[in-house]
Amino acid sequence: MVNKILSFLSKEISGLHQAAYLLGFFALLSQVLALVRDKLLAYYLGANISLDLYYAAFRIPDFLFITIGSLVSISVIIPFFVEEEKKGEVFVRKFLDSVFSIFLLLIIAASAVVYFLLPTILSKIFPGFSAQSESLIGLSRILLLSPILLGISNLFGSLTQSRNRFFIYALSPLLYNFGIILGIIFLYPNFGLQGLTWGVVLGALLHMAIQLPSLIHLKLLPKLTFAPDFKKVRQLIILSLPRTITLSINHIAIFFLLSLASLMSVGSVSVFSLAFNLQSVPLSIIGVSYSLAAFPTLSRLFSSGEKEKFFSEILSSARHIIFWSVPVMVFFIVLRAHLVRVILGAGKFDWTDTRLTAATLALFSISLVFQGLILLFVRGLYARGATGKPFYISIISGATIVFSSYIFVYLFNHIDSFRYFIESLFKVADLGGVEILMLAMGFTFGSILEGLLMWRQFARQNPNMNVILLRTFFQVFSASVIMGFVIYLALRAFDLIFSLEKFSGVFLQGFLSGICGIAAWIIVLRLLKNGELQEIRKAIHARFWKAKAISPDSQVV
Repeated sequence: MVNKILSFLSKEISGLHQAAYLLGFFALLSQVLALVRDKLLAYYLGANISLDLYYAAFRIPDFLFITIGSLVSISVIIPFFVEEEKKGEVFVRKFLDSVFSIFLLLIIAASAVVYFLLPTILSKIFPGFSAQSESLIGLSRILLLSPILLGISNLFGSLTQSRNRFFIYALSPLLYNFGIILGIIFLYPNFGLQGLTWGVVLGALLHMAIQLPSLIHLKLLPKLTFAPDFKKVRQLIILSLPRTITLSINHIAIFFLLSLASLMSVGSVSVFSLAFNLQSVPLSIIGVSYSLAAFPTLSRLFSSGEKEKFFSEILSSARHIIFWSVPVMVFFIVLRAHLVRVILGAGKFDWTDTRLTAATLALFSISLVFQGLILLFVRGLYARGATGKPFYISIISGATIVFSSYIFVYLFNHIDSFRYFIESLFKVADLGGVEILMLAMGFTFGSILEGLLMWRQFARQNPNMNVILLRTFFQVFSASVIMGFVIYLALRAFDLIFSLEKFSGVFLQGFLSGICGIAAWIIVLRLLKNGELQEIRKAIHARFWKAKAISPDSQVV
């Protein structure tokens, strides 16, 4: 029975779009649970100091996971694993045990050091939470267990993927969010914020545990060894360092933004985090899915010298990322208040929190297209072995995010005309804490710059790239603008039918208006004979369950 279940869970799929849709499906399920998680957090806590502390407590543990956990990601482990397999089972076992032992030592040692340094680190990073420092330190210390568990799970996931057990690993993020939800419902009422953090630890444990049966079945479960192969592990670490540092830079930039948010009005960290999580939903479903589906093919094509097919795959993935991301951007901007109110609005999350989070979400959404393209282009550069370029571009982007955010905050606080323009544009003139919008604006500005710099790396070697992608962009953008206008008109019309004082009224008005807009979008694209729309129709009709599956990347939880 176990063998039959494992066989079913590892069915192969092939083809870029089919694999991307499979990934998108699991990403969607994971994001649905993530939205339920955020809904419950907003309901029980609201955008206040408690939720600020909860989100702030994640930053250091997340940073440990991003830096050390990425050392054993699939893109680094698999080439070494394949090389050792050619030598025989003894070499594979030696390699796995060595990596597991040294990685476990690194992540535990780093967590132990951070445990004692947290009072100093947090006082520097979050000066606005000095009055709540003891609570913040306690929450962060509990959460230090999560990078250990998630790091081990990251390694286990790389091994299960090496044997094409993708479905099992794809379930891990669902269980992670499920554990957090259990913590909110059952632990928070009895233990407060510490109960929430223990829920996160439970989610991380489930994230790891689901992969154990598969590893045992495949005889790939690593063991501790006191005689590791330091040379081989050192090679692995050196290879993964550029990717690890690149990931860390963006994380450090978010550190600075949240540090600045801690000095703003109470609830600013919560508003920023909730809006960021909402905009990450389409990014995970679209950008992550397509970039991961393309990565193995890109690596194989470039290594075999098929550069024309390599660029063709890049273009195909980029066109479809643009195709899906542009309408989502417009959809989020026009329906921002409805989305936030339906997803988060309840309990202690009031109308003021809704409006401020909605405005922040709109600013994040502007960069969705570029964030998706960044994920693809970075993997394209990694497939070419150009690990240095993403690193330098990330430094420029991270610095731009930080400095532009400071500049926007300064302009907002010192130039009345600029502040009035922002408040009028997003209809938040009567609210406090509006300066949080400047941090989202800084992030968007830096992300757009990073996307353009990444784009330039490929456009320089493929002159047709700009023409092809810009044609797709203008077709989809034109249809999306019309979609947005139709949604706006539908909202005005449905104002006469639905009461916005009730959840059902807000949901139905937004839902029906969105359906009208999507219908208009499809009609316009068909009139324009859009190529991406035709490709998607073919992919949907294909038997994509026979395609070769690609699992979600370890950095997305």
